[in-house]
Formats: sequence, C-alpha cells, structure tokens
Amino acid sequence: YITKLPTSLSTLFLNFFCFSVFTKLVCNYLLVLCIFITKINILGANMQEFETADIKELAASLKVNLERGLSSEEAEKRRSSFGSNSLPVKKHTSFIKKFLSGLSDFMVIILMIAAAVSFIISLVNHDPDFTDPIIILCIVFVNTLLGVIQETRAEKAIDALKELTPLKASVLRDSSPKTILAKDLVPGDIIFLESGKNVPADARIISAVSLFCDESSLTGEAVPAEKTAIPSKRDSNGFSKSAVYSGSVVTAGKAKALVTQTGQSSAIGKIASMLNTAEETDTPLQKKLQKTGKLLGISALVICFIIFLMGIIEGGNVLEVFMLSVSLAVAAIPEGLPSVVTIVLAIGVKRMAKNEVVVKKLKSVEALGSATVICSDKTGTLTKNEMTLTSVVDPFGNNLDDKERIRILTLSAVCNSATLKDGAAFGNETDASFLRAAAAAGIDKEKLARTYTVLSETPFSSDKKYSAAYVSSPAGNQFIFKGAPDIILSHSVSALKNGKTVPITDAIKKEIEETIERFAAKGYRILAVAHKVGSHESLNLSSLILLGICLFLDPPREEAYEAVKLCKKAGIRPVMITGDHVLTAKTIAEDLKIYKKGDRIISGAEIDKMCEKELKNAVKNATVFARVSPEHKVKIVKAFKQNGNIVAMTGDGVNDAPALKNADIGCAMGKKGTDVAKNAADIVLLDDNFYSIVKGVREGRGIFDNIRKAVHFLLSSNIGEILTIFAAFILHLPTPLLPIQLLWINLITDSLPALAIGAERIETDVMTRKPKPQTEGLITGRLAFRMFSEGILIGLIALFSFIITLSSGHSLETARTVCFAVLCLSQLIHSFNVKTNGSVISAQSFKNRSHLLSILTCTLLLTAIIFISPLASVFSLTPLSKGSTILVIALSFIPVLFDEIIKKLKLF
Repeated sequence: YITKLPTSLSTLFLNFFCFSVFTKLVCNYLLVLCIFITKINILGANMQEFETADIKELAASLKVNLERGLSSEEAEKRRSSFGSNSLPVKKHTSFIKKFLSGLSDFMVIILMIAAAVSFIISLVNHDPDFTDPIIILCIVFVNTLLGVIQETRAEKAIDALKELTPLKASVLRDSSPKTILAKDLVPGDIIFLESGKNVPADARIISAVSLFCDESSLTGEAVPAEKTAIPSKRDSNGFSKSAVYSGSVVTAGKAKALVTQTGQSSAIGKIASMLNTAEETDTPLQKKLQKTGKLLGISALVICFIIFLMGIIEGGNVLEVFMLSVSLAVAAIPEGLPSVVTIVLAIGVKRMAKNEVVVKKLKSVEALGSATVICSDKTGTLTKNEMTLTSVVDPFGNNLDDKERIRILTLSAVCNSATLKDGAAFGNETDASFLRAAAAAGIDKEKLARTYTVLSETPFSSDKKYSAAYVSSPAGNQFIFKGAPDIILSHSVSALKNGKTVPITDAIKKEIEETIERFAAKGYRILAVAHKVGSHESLNLSSLILLGICLFLDPPREEAYEAVKLCKKAGIRPVMITGDHVLTAKTIAEDLKIYKKGDRIISGAEIDKMCEKELKNAVKNATVFARVSPEHKVKIVKAFKQNGNIVAMTGDGVNDAPALKNADIGCAMGKKGTDVAKNAADIVLLDDNFYSIVKGVREGRGIFDNIRKAVHFLLSSNIGEILTIFAAFILHLPTPLLPIQLLWINLITDSLPALAIGAERIETDVMTRKPKPQTEGLITGRLAFRMFSEGILIGLIALFSFIITLSSGHSLETARTVCFAVLCLSQLIHSFNVKTNGSVISAQSFKNRSHLLSILTCTLLLTAIIFISPLASVFSLTPLSKGSTILVIALSFIPVLFDEIIKKLKLF
C-alpha cells in the first residue's frame, strides 16, 4: 500500500514509521530500567551488602518490626510488587514438537515408508486413486495425535501432583508464627529455620543456635558452612556467614532470619539456568517396552524381507509381493504400546495421590509392586503421633510432689524449641507435649522468658538423642538437659529420690535402669530431665543431676493393625525401626503383630558390634530395630538388600536421606518430614501413615498388572494379525487383508480398548499374591505362551473365515470384509479375557465403564465402515449379508470360550 503512494509521501511515511518504532523501543528499555531501579530501591540502601548492615537498620530499610513481622496486608502488597518467590520452571515440550517427535518414532517411520511405497506404486501403475496411502497417513497421524493428547494429559496430571508437596516456610506474620507456602514469602518477612528445612529465600540472620547450612548446590563445598548472627563480609565464593541463601539446606541448629531477596533476585535465582528442572527420564519399564517395540519393528522388517524374497523366488509380482510385506509390517507393529504405558503410569500415579501417596519418581511405582520388606518408623507412622505426657516421676518411679513436678515441667518448658498458641503446637511434637503439660499446670512459657534467659542452646538431634540449654535465672546460671534416659543416666552423677539428691552408685544405676525398663515394657516413651549448675565452659554432658523421668503415650494407629495384616498376606515383611527403648519398641510391635515370639530384636549398640556379614544374617529373622541412629538405618537397608529383598524405607529427618536413597523405595513423611528427606525420597506420604505405604504397594501392583494386561492384549492381537497374513502367504491364498484395513484394526484395538484396560480396577486378590521376583520381566514364560496361543487362535479363526467365505463362492472383497470383521471383533471381545484372571462372566469384567464404552464405540465404528457404503468403499469393504454377519459374531466369541476352558483347567 505504501509503495503505491507518491514517492515523497511514501518516504515521509516510512521515515516517520521507523522513527516511531525506534523511539518506542528506547522508551520501553528506559521504562524497564526505571522499574528495575525502583524495585531495588524499595529494599533500601545497597542490598548487595545486606550481610554487613546493622540488623536494626536493615529492618528499618525494609519497613518491618523484628518482633511482630509483616502484616498479611503488607505482605500481599509486596508480593504484588516483587512477584512470587519462585524460579521459572522448565516448560514442557510444545504440542507441535511432541507431534513431530511422535512421527519420528521407529515404528511410525516404517508405516510412513509403507504409505510412500504405496503412493509410488500407484504412480508407476498410472493409477490416479491414491486412497490407500492417504488413508494410511491419516490413520498414522490420528494415532500419533491421540498419543500426544494422552501424553499431554499425563503431564498435566503429574504436574498437579507436584503441587501436593510444595515447599513451605515458617514465618512471623501478624505477630504470630505461621506456616505458609515458600512462594508467598516477600522481602521483609521474618522466617524460622531448623534442621532439615530448605532455606526458602536469601535472608540475614537475626539470631542463631548452632546453625550449619549445606550450600553445596551454590558453592560446591561439601562441608556445611557455620552460620552466625554476627555481621560478616562475603567470602571468596560470594557468601557470608551472617546470611542464609535460597537453595541451601539447614543441616543442624535453628535460626531466626530476615528475608532480603526472593525469587530471581536471590542467589539461586541468579544461577537458575543451572538449577532448572531436570528432564524426566524413562522408567526401566518404559525402556524395556521401547526395546520390545523396536525389536518387534525390526523383526517385522526381517519377516517382510524374507517374504519378499520368497515371493520373488516363486515368481510373484514384485509390487504385489512388496505390498504383502508391507501388510505384514503393519500387522506386526503395536503402535499404541508406548502411549499405553505412559497413560497407565499417569492414571496409577494420580490414583495413588488420592490415597495420600505422592509419587516423585516413576521408577518407584514399579518397585512398590515388588516390595518384600517395609522398614517403618514407629512414631507418627505406626502410631498416631499424639504424644501425651501422662506422668512425671522421679528416676526410681516414685510420684513427685507438686513442687518437684512443677520444677521439672518448668525446666522442660525453658529447654524447648516448640511454640504453643491457642492450643496449637508449632515445632517439635514432643516439646509441644511438654508445653501443653506445663500450661495445664499453670506454667506459661512467655512468662518464663522474663525469669529464665536462654544464653545458648543445643537443639535435639537423632545423633545426640538429647537437647540442652544454658540459662540464667534468679537462682543462678544452670544447664538443662532433656533426652533419652539411657544417655542422660550414663552422664549423671546423682539423682533425685523422694525429694532428696542421692549419688548414683552401681546399685542405684541398676535400680534406675530397672525402673526405665518397667515403664518401657508398658509401651511408654520415656525422656529424662537433668540439670547442673556451672559456667558456660562446662557445657559438656557430664556431672548431671537426674531430676526425673517423663512418661509419654503415643497409641498405635487403628488402621496400622489392618495394614500389618495385609502386608503379611501379601508376602511382605513389616519391620519397625525406632530410636525408642528396646522394650517400648517390642511392646508396640507385639501389639501390632509385627513382632512375634522367636523374632529377633536388634539394638543400635548391637549393630555397632556387627560386621557386614553378621548383620546380613541377623536381619533374616529380625522385625524390630530399636535405639538406632540414621547411620544404622543405612546399614539395615543394605543388609536387607544383600539378602535379595526389595526394600521400602520411611524417614523424616536430615540424616535419614542416605537411607532413603539406598532403599529401593524411599518414603518421606509429608507432615513431619524435613525438606531434605522429601527431596531424597521417591514417594511422599502426605498423612505420615503406614497404611498409606501398604495402599501404595497395592496400587503399584495394580499398575504393573494393568500394564501387563495391556501388553498382553496388544501383542496377542498383533500375533493374530501376523499369522493371518503369513499363513495366507504360505498357503498361496490371496492377501486376506489390505494394509489400510490392518492399520484400521490396529488404530481401533491399540487405542481405546488398550487404554481402558490400563484403567482397569485392581484385582481383588492382588494383596494375597507373593511379591513379584526382582528378576521377573514384564512378559513371563507362561504369559508368552498364553499370548502366542491366543494370538494363533485369533489368526486361525480369521483365516478360517476368509477361506470358508471364498470357498462359498463369495467375492474376494466379501471374504476380506468377513476376515476384517472377525479379526477386529474377536480382538475387542478378547480384551475381556485379559482384563481379569478370573472368569469373563464375573462382576470384575463389567465394572470398568471406560472399557465397556470403548468396546461399544469401536463396535459402532466397525459397523459403520462395513455397512455405510461410502465408508466401506474407502476401505475396500462391502456390506455383509445376514448369514455372514452371524458367522462373524459366532467366530469372534471363540477366543472367550477357549480362555474360559484354559482358566478352568488352570493351564496358565
């Protein structure tokens, strides 16, 4: 339009247009720069050096009160300005790329070559009808399109599951501690960090207790870095001791910190491209099936080549023999195999999520179905994790007077990492139980803070099995120790008895140990409380005065009884692993029927004395492991695996990560589990429930069953197609089916029915079978024999229908139509055979509505292309007579009768 204007006007218009575009671009860049500068200025002066700034000045620049935190309204405003505290996630492959990738599949390429050859043959023969190659290509495209659509749906389902285990953060909002999604953090938030948690954003430390962070993902340094609240400049790696950084993990201690940078402005945000979401790799099962598919494709090509040579040697027409070979290739290739497995896995994973089991790694789905040992933590997994402090007694089991009881509860409330607000616990459950008991006795932790000042503290860890605090009080400075009674007792020099302090002699020690064992045998979880007076230099665990022991009850989950029973029925050995006293563990395990007379109970101390070979032999009849550390868990997992077991292991702490990684299936706790444990695990139990693991095993077995059923159906059907073509060639009969007819059958049977079988309900007997051996493949010898026998029967029936129709004087087109209908309908009916191990007429066969709908749809499509003339002519078919239709229906039901007889005789 511009070029048609007069030269002067055209030039003027173009100059004005170019100048406008240039001006707009410059203005846009300036605007973006201004927004960026303004956004930085919101944070105050030079946030790049926030580590060395005075914490009060830093808080003032961020406009936040260190005691109250941000208000919800202010946080929402800042989130609108700064955006979400998250990194850009790697996008999925586009729909078009997936489609093109689907067309590049080895099996699809063979079919496209067949279409090209068919097109060339039509050109050579001067035949203007290109129906065959067009239909072949259309069916290939439709089949690929269906696969891409299903794959996209599967991706969306798995993406939705990722939202079930989001990263969370403990934050001070509206003057109260809260747990929020980490993505909702903003600069100015006050966060609480503790051992095992991911650092959710870059933050300046306000206060810290024995804080160490693993910054290896940022610095490459394997040794955890010590952190402190003292302002510190950045080191050579660009990180400071007085700050924590997003992407790192708290390995020990706890801290309170002020968020300074979030999202892409954080340290990890600057290297986000290096830490982007990793590509999902195929599971071992998917790799096996891809290998099977490729093997089938290559085998088809070899068979085609052999038939082509034989046809040429016998003097057949080159083009006709070649098309016959193409027909066989079409019949041999199960086009729906890869997509069926992907969809079945996605359906299974989604179903597992409904049962509170979130699958992070697809390989665990396969492993779950083969698990032979489930090593479970006691507290919160087998029990309710409703820790209740039932009583406080002196070390000899005597009742305490009110004064001594209040004293012990007071010290326990001071040496405490939990927070209690309106009855709700924030922090460690055991510490929260102490606070609840103290509150019931009229002791308030906030009031205690004005009397007792915590000068330093050592948080509880599964390695030390105790926590400690150094406090100042009106009575002077003292140390408070709280932990496992055997650990505290071994470092105590005196104990409280009937209100008096007595030295601990060997006899006294034995008396106290007997008291502990007596309570442990009743199922109590026991913690000891001790103290000593002294200076900060004497923080070491020695010369303690044992004040009393606290008795807790944590009852077993009601559903755990049924779960253990199911495990044993399924041939799985449930094993309890706990840090509790041996007798406490035995009592709970005996109640749950995990432990029975004759089983072995192994303590952590015993494991320390065993060599690898001794432990391997010891675990063969062990069902309870008590007083174990995370390091012991790794040894236990390895010992079970050395005995040929497939092991599922639960864990929740930082130090459980190695055991979770070493197990075949690592199960992290969704509620009490640390971020480190969740990252190391294959699956996450959202409800921390042992029964959920058992349900996961059931689902895993069901998923494997359904994949096996789908493969059984696809391969047995394709064997029938191959035999039909190959036998006709050997018998020197006309080709019973054309390539497009075979491809149509494959499109029908390899898509809807196969996918519906993948969604089949789990067999009722799935948890009464023994676990699948680790070495057992997807296709066993018995299954292969069954597939071949069924495929041969389907092929013989189809060929018989072709021969009998031809011999009755019908046309070749009619004979092909009958053969086509029998082959297609018999496969659809045969799908009922593979759905269940029981009889086809059982209720199980008709519970899957999607399968019934798929069979109905495919049958209607089959009827349409045979009896609607325009469609029939496209596929070189002809409408059938009443007699031929009855023949087709009668012959198609023979595979069902055959399978019923075989199942009754239990030959397979």
